[in-house]
Amino acid sequence: MSLWFEDIGIGDSHVTASHLVTEADIAAFCDLTRDHHPLHTDADYARAQGFPGIIAHGLYGLALMEGLKTELKLYEESSIASLGWNEVRFVRPVVAGDRVHVEMRFTSKRPSASRPAGVVTEAVDLCFADGTRAITAEHVSLVKTRG
Repeated sequence: MSLWFEDIGIGDSHVTASHLVTEADIAAFCDLTRDHHPLHTDADYARAQGFPGIIAHGLYGLALMEGLKTELKLYEESSIASLGWNEVRFVRPVVAGDRVHVEMRFTSKRPSASRPAGVVTEAVDLCFADGTRAITAEHVSLVKTRG
């Protein structure tokens, strides 16, 4: 399924498949980003800071949100660009062993003034299995029109 600008309904929502966050995921993100802070690599250190074990980077969670959304294939043929993320809040830490999914809802859209496309805004949450939020954010995309 690919949504074009005209197909997007304000208030329409989607839920992604879930993903089990592993220590290997966190370690790979450490290597990819060169961020080996002990909160992400040393369980004893993380516990001493009040966490149950190593925690995932907040930016890992944000990147995972985009990846899980992409698996929905909402914009497979119609995406032009991500215009950015606003109001990102890391509400609760994600630790190895957590199962998370994304809940998203279209909150606004407007035609682009410069091209056959539109600007679409989504409320996007990374959620734990019990529905509580780990990350909340707003994502803005440029999406093609059918014309």
